[in-house]
Amino acid sequence: MTESSSREAAGRRGREEHGARRLGRTLTLHVIAPLGVFYGLRWAGADQFTALLAGALLPAAGAVREIAARRRVSGVHLFVLATMALTVAVSFLSGSPRTLLIRNCWGMAALGLWIAASLLTRRPFLYEAARVVLDEDRQRTWESNWERYAAFRRLLWVCSAFWAVACLADTALRITMAATLPVDLVPLLDDVLLVFTLAVILVFQRLWGRSYLRRNGLRIRGVRISALAEGRAEPGAAGAG
Repeated sequence: MTESSSREAAGRRGREEHGARRLGRTLTLHVIAPLGVFYGLRWAGADQFTALLAGALLPAAGAVREIAARRRVSGVHLFVLATMALTVAVSFLSGSPRTLLIRNCWGMAALGLWIAASLLTRRPFLYEAARVVLDEDRQRTWESNWERYAAFRRLLWVCSAFWAVACLADTALRITMAATLPVDLVPLLDDVLLVFTLAVILVFQRLWGRSYLRRNGLRIRGVRISALAEGRAEPGAAGAG
């Protein structure tokens, strides 16, 4: 392996490790810590409203901390703070802890609507989302797949549509749980539902996606698509879609 290749491999590992650490921090701040705070305060005797509010404030505090550290406000930070402020305001007006439970619906609903809106653009959600996390070499491969293979383009459109439907269905279930189930049970079920929704999406994307490519004479390894056999693949017109 050349020195240049070694540096590139080290750079990729570094980016992957950084991404894993960032994902871990996000899960801790938005999922694990709020759950721990809620059940910890309930065990200590706090009422449902106070325990839910304390847990809900953690993501908002994290957003404020990042803004202060980076001295830059992103759309994600604004969304977290705005939804938190709206939820807390409505909760105090209603006096019901169930209103605080609905806070978890905002993010999933916004994601589902954003993905659905991407279906009306030239590139669907999954195409753009992949480009954000891929390094430059794999970005070029991803772009080449899009330009060369009509089946790949259709796959990304269908899978993006599935993401949108799954996120909106998840939102509806969260609202139903918040409105009907015991308050102390809902925070745990919210996290269970998140895991279930993501698992359903990823299983569908992997199994149906690979099956669809095979039916069109293609296979995917990593991000590289190749023909199963010469002459079987369905190429698309360059630049289509």
